[in-house]
Amino acid sequence: MDTGFKGKTVIVTGSTRGIGHAIAYRFAQLGANVMLSGTTDKVYEVRDEFRKEGFSAEGFAGDLSSPQAAQELVDKTVSVFGSLDVLVNNAGITRDKLLIRMDEEDWDRVMETNLRSAFLCTKAAVRVMMKKRSGSIVNISSISGLMGNVGQANYAASKAGLIGFTKSVAREFASRGITCNAIAPGFIETQMTDSLSAEIRENYLKSIPLGRFGTTFEVAELAVFLASDRAQYITGQVINIDGGLYM
Repeated sequence: MDTGFKGKTVIVTGSTRGIGHAIAYRFAQLGANVMLSGTTDKVYEVRDEFRKEGFSAEGFAGDLSSPQAAQELVDKTVSVFGSLDVLVNNAGITRDKLLIRMDEEDWDRVMETNLRSAFLCTKAAVRVMMKKRSGSIVNISSISGLMGNVGQANYAASKAGLIGFTKSVAREFASRGITCNAIAPGFIETQMTDSLSAEIRENYLKSIPLGRFGTTFEVAELAVFLASDRAQYITGQVINIDGGLYM
């Protein structure tokens, strides 16, 4: 079956673990050239793992809240693979604290990683996509950006900002054949949820109508769909993948 990604080039930021890794892996499985990105040299270990499976992959290490690094990421991608078709802005961190205990550095760092990096990477990527008059941008937001969460004023604000950013980008670049959508995951099985106590996990599960956490593979499948030719008439949308947590 022709997946439509053979020969296409995809950047996935924050792709050394968790949701980002799953998204990058799924695109690679479907034949895409994948540019992995992370803040440490671990990205090159992941690149080598991908290559051992026969995937077309390269890596970039850098802080994407820097304009220079964001531009270098896109430049390296085009230099290695020849073009750029899909950007997945997944890079994100948490620094959870109650607002009264949250300092400015906690706020600023989360905003820089979660929102500023998406702005900078998108700005660099659309310059390439505009010339081709095609491209897809997928932003990984969060249910926290829609409903808020105790102890996550910084994270929720950054993810809500990403939703507004998504809609603006979708409107600005629709005439150039570029789509931009957001995914809002709920509780997904990752290293973070693995570390939760049985009691906390049980309390979370009670709030999810489907009665289970999601998987990184399920989020990856949605990202792949939104970046595919099958979703060319979908733009400016926020799609929840949360088991019914937020309706």
